[in-house]
Amino acid sequence: MEQVDVAVIGGGQSGLAAAHALRRQGLQPVVLEASEQAAGSWPRYYDSLTLFSPARYSSLPGLPFGGDPDRYPHRDEVIAYLLRCADRLNAEIRTRARVREVRLEGGAFRLGLEGGGRLAARAVIAATGTFGCPHRPDLPGLETYTGTLLHAADHRTSEPFAGQRVVVVGAGNSAVQIATELAGRARATVATRHPVRFARQRTLGRDLHWWLARTGLDALPAGRFHSTPPTQPVIDNGRYRTAVTSGQPDRRPVFTGIDGAKVTWADGTTEEVDAIVLATGYRPDLGYLTPLGALDSTGHPRHREGMSLTHPGLAYVGLEWQRSLSSNSLRGVGRDAARAARHLAAHLARA
Repeated sequence: MEQVDVAVIGGGQSGLAAAHALRRQGLQPVVLEASEQAAGSWPRYYDSLTLFSPARYSSLPGLPFGGDPDRYPHRDEVIAYLLRCADRLNAEIRTRARVREVRLEGGAFRLGLEGGGRLAARAVIAATGTFGCPHRPDLPGLETYTGTLLHAADHRTSEPFAGQRVVVVGAGNSAVQIATELAGRARATVATRHPVRFARQRTLGRDLHWWLARTGLDALPAGRFHSTPPTQPVIDNGRYRTAVTSGQPDRRPVFTGIDGAKVTWADGTTEEVDAIVLATGYRPDLGYLTPLGALDSTGHPRHREGMSLTHPGLAYVGLEWQRSLSSNSLRGVGRDAARAARHLAAHLARA
C-alpha cells in the first residue's frame, strides 16, 4: 500500500491552504480532490455569486489575488485564482480522488478511495468544507410539498423560474442574493424566522473587511462568543436593503404549513408556490471520518480549534467558526491552516 506523509482531503481553498502550510513545515502532503479540478466547490456555486470581500482580503497565503485590490471578485474569478494557486503549489494534487472512508490500522490512517484505491498516511487534514452536506431544516409540511424544491447548493440561475412564484428560505447572504436575483424574473419572497439584518459594506470610505482587520475582530477567537456564535448579517452596499424594503423580494415570516403546492403564511393566508429554494446553510461534509469515531452524533467533528480530540494525527481546516469569524473564508483559512500544520509537524516529530 502506498505510504504518504500527510493526506489532505479536499482540494479547494482549505486544502490548498493546508498543503501550502504543510510544505512550509517541511512535510510532503498529497492533496486528494474528488472533482476534476482543484477549485473545491466554487464551480458549483450559483452563476451570479460575487464575493462580499474585496480581492485584497480574498487571497490564500503565498499568492495575492491580483488585479484591482478593491474590486469584489465574481465566482469565476475565484475559480481561476484557485487553479493558479494549485499550479504554483509545490505539492502533489490528485483529482478525481474521492475519499470514501478513513480508518486507523496499525498506527496509521488508512484511506479508502472511490473505485477501490487505498493509501496510508501518517497524518490527515480534513479540508472538505460543507458544500457537499446541505442542511435541509424540518419546516412544517415541507415533506409534502409538490412543487419544485431545491437547496441553494443546486441553484444556478434564475432563468428557469421566469414568471413563477418562488419562496427562498433563509436570512443570510446567499438567501438574500438569490431572492433578489429571482425577483428580476419571478415573484419572489425571502422567508425568515427573524428580520433580515444588514451590515454596511463600506463605512467612511473603507470596506467592512478593512475595519474587521484593523480592529482584530476578524481573527477574534470563537470562544469569545460565550454561546452559539452569532448569525452573520447580509453584507450590503445598499442594493439588498433597498430591494427587500421595496418588496423585490418581499420578506415574510417562514410559512406555517404546506398542503400540496399551497403555502400557508403566518397571517393565515394561503397561496400556490411554484418553487421553494432552501438557502439554509450547510453542515460539515465529513462522513468519511465516521469509521474513525472522530464525529459526534450530529456528524460534527470532535475538535478544539481544528485539532481532533480523538486522534492526535488528525486536524481540520475550513470549518465554520473553527477558530474565528473568518475560519471558513478565503481571507481567514490560511491562519488556521498554518496552525494545523505546526500541530501535525510537532506530532509527527514525536511519533
